[in-house]
Order: sequence, then structure tokens, then C-alpha cells
Amino acid sequence: MTSPPQTTGSFGGRWTYIVLAIAFLFVLMPFLFWNATWFGRPLTDAQLTRAFADHQHPREIQHALTQIEMRMERRDPAVAQWYPEILRLANDPVDEIRLTDAWVMGQDIRAPEFHAALLKLLDDPNPMVERNAALALVRFGDDSGHALILAMLRPYDMPSPEAGSLVTRLKPGDVVNPGTLVARLNERGRASTEIRAQVPGILERWQVANGSAVAAGQPIASLAPSESMVWEALRALYLVGRADDLPDVDRFARGAGGMSPQIAQQALATSRAIRDRTSS
Repeated sequence: MTSPPQTTGSFGGRWTYIVLAIAFLFVLMPFLFWNATWFGRPLTDAQLTRAFADHQHPREIQHALTQIEMRMERRDPAVAQWYPEILRLANDPVDEIRLTDAWVMGQDIRAPEFHAALLKLLDDPNPMVERNAALALVRFGDDSGHALILAMLRPYDMPSPEAGSLVTRLKPGDVVNPGTLVARLNERGRASTEIRAQVPGILERWQVANGSAVAAGQPIASLAPSESMVWEALRALYLVGRADDLPDVDRFARGAGGMSPQIAQQALATSRAIRDRTSS
């Protein structure tokens, strides 16, 4: 008598392959996403040129700019061929591109055209672009952005982009990053307008009560500075700080804001550098 067909083993083997395939996809898909979004992924010269020409995908341009910065660090002379593109992007309508562009231009202090472009970005409509330009100028030995750098140690008054009735979303103590939805503006007969943060920080207090009418440009919230902004400002003031800056710097040397010990250490070093420089 013949034995019946052995189907159990083949069915189990098929499921084993299916499970392995699913497991492989769980590993592959995050890698593909990471590889597509990671700005550290190397780009060839041809890919850089294509990225700068791709105005429909700002992240590709940011990726290209980051790769240019890495080549600058390696002192690659060939990188200068893209300098005209970098200068053009200083006027790009996308905030994130100008933000990255300002940072990149600060990496080659031998380029006077970058120095001139950064000075213009000190009046950018986006406060983070202004801050990056001010910090980059310090590398050129230029303290034209001193007031912007000092302001990074102080609370930021967040303005309303337009008039309307304020509908608050966050509460004091909430962490805010660029792009965080902070509130909405309601106006009769129109869809509500989102108010998103442009600088990082911590919501200290609302300057306007929920439901109140506000005017365009009116300060609506006070944001305490983020640790990353304080760190960058203190490092810059180590080089260009003035005697009048000491009260702001010393506040962080005493541990203001409950920040990490590294902030207090940098504040102490900055304070000493300013005192040594201004006392001589």
C-alpha cells in the first residue's frame, strides 16, 4: 500500500520562506528609507549637479549641500565648481535650503563671495537663517551678527503671522522645535491659519490669552532658548563676545535653565575669554 502524499513538510517549508521574506523586508525597507533620507550618503559629481537642478525636491538640494560641506572639510579643490550654485541658493524661497546654505558657506572662509552673501542673510525673514548666517560670519572673523547671537541666549518673542483669533495648542513647559504647531488663528469666513515655531525652545508663557484677538506681528508667546542654541551662541561669543554680554553669559555659568553641565562649562570658558579680551 502506498503512503499518502506528504504535504505537511512542503507547506511548512513554504511558510518558512514567507516568514523569512517578510523578515527580510522589515530589515530592507528601513534601510532603503534611511539610505534615501540620510544626508551622509555620498553623491557623485553628476548626482550633485542633478540635485542642485532639482527644484521640486528641496531635500535633495539639502543633501547636495551637506555633501559639499563634507568635501570642503577635506579641502577638495574641485568643490569650487558648485560655488555659484551655493550663492544662488542663498536667495532660494525655501527656508530650509537657505538655512543649510548659510551653514555651508561658513565652511570656506577663503571665499569672499560667501562672506558677502552671509551679510545679506542677516536680514532674512526666517530667524533661524539669520542665526546660521551670524554664526557662520564668526568664522570669517566678522561679528556683524553679534546682536543675533546674543539674542540666542534670551527668550524669543514669537510673533503672530497675521491677524485673527488665537487658539492655543501647547502649554508652558512644552518643548518646541522649528515646524512645531504651536497655535492656530481663526478668522470669520476663512479656514484657520497654522502658527508653527521657527526657532527651537521651551514655551515659557503665552503673552496673549486663548481666544483673544491678535494683530499681525504681535508677540503671542515667549520661548526660552533651547540648549543647542545656547551652546552655539556661547561658542561664538567665546570669539566675539563683549563685556556687555557677560550678564547673559554668566547666567548660564550659574546653571540657568536647568541645562546640562556642558553648557555651564562652556559659559565659564566664554566668560573667561571675554574678560581676558576686554581687560587687556
